[in-house]
Amino acid sequence: MIVEVPLGKRAYPIHIAPGLLANAAPLLGPLAPRGRLALVTDSNVARLHLPAFAAGLAAGGIAVDEIVLAPGEATKDWATLAQVTERLLSLGVERGDAVVALGGGVIGDLTGFAASILRRGCRFVQVPTTLLAQVDSSVGGKTAINAAAGKNLVGAFHQPALVLIDPSVLATLPVRDLRAGYAEVVKYGLIGDPGFFKWCEANAAALLAGDAGCQAEAVAVSCRAKAKVVAADERETGDVRALLNLGHTFGHAFEAEAGFSDRLLHGEGVALGMALAFDLSAARGLCPAEDAARVRAHLLACGFVLSPKALGFEVSAATLLHHMRQDKKMKAGTLPFILARGIGQAFVARDVPLGDVEAFLDGVVAE
Repeated sequence: MIVEVPLGKRAYPIHIAPGLLANAAPLLGPLAPRGRLALVTDSNVARLHLPAFAAGLAAGGIAVDEIVLAPGEATKDWATLAQVTERLLSLGVERGDAVVALGGGVIGDLTGFAASILRRGCRFVQVPTTLLAQVDSSVGGKTAINAAAGKNLVGAFHQPALVLIDPSVLATLPVRDLRAGYAEVVKYGLIGDPGFFKWCEANAAALLAGDAGCQAEAVAVSCRAKAKVVAADERETGDVRALLNLGHTFGHAFEAEAGFSDRLLHGEGVALGMALAFDLSAARGLCPAEDAARVRAHLLACGFVLSPKALGFEVSAATLLHHMRQDKKMKAGTLPFILARGIGQAFVARDVPLGDVEAFLDGVVAE
């Protein structure tokens, strides 16, 4: 399956096919004019997938220069960005070359940002190996690293030249990582597709149990939805792309409290954030209480932790609000929230006083 991301001169295809990882040479050949590709990955992905990927490229006449990093969110920092860019320069990567990001969202975000600044911008390819990266972060051109003040606060919009998705690699994911990625899948239903949310309710258990058909369907639907949004609002200058942040304002705050560590994966934070966004919507009379309850019930059935007290680290409304004030969407002292009028009816709310949000979080944290 090929999903096009129609962005004029920056347009690119998303190729989705089982077994693609080992058979990527014909697609990557045009991006390796000198017969070499620089590749950034982490040690976990390198152990599981790099041998097959590199062997397939070698069979197609493409050599690989590997940069293997430590796994985890902590890798998305200034020090690693410097390490990667210096290594790419030492490899002689030119503006016309392409850098391959083989891994999850951390590797994709970091590599994309490095490519955006290397020689003032070179090409890069996303080869996502986690569900979260396949359905969300590999598509759309958002690249970034984390800063002390918060998540993804330093970055650039830099579209990939190509996205290669092999759903069969999801079989190697731990269930926790698969679940975290599922949060970004169900998000598309909650934003604007109630029919897909129904599909999620019916198929989430099978997807999380490793059903390849359900996983491939979820990836395809999600990529089509993301491509449509990106084409309509590439740089999030309007409300269309902002809707993709459902759950993220709350989720990023909890991630910051966890120190951007594996105590709380990104998708786990997003799931908690989506539940809170629907709860806040219901509390403000915007959304039927039964819809908020239905969202919470589904996320709980999938195994997400939705109680701050059960996260394993201390949080307070005041500290969560402090993190939210660092959100890159802050404008003139106000922070837009993605709320909902119902399942599949998300919207951007710019009139929510932060004092109301703190009072809401006080109640949530106390539960």
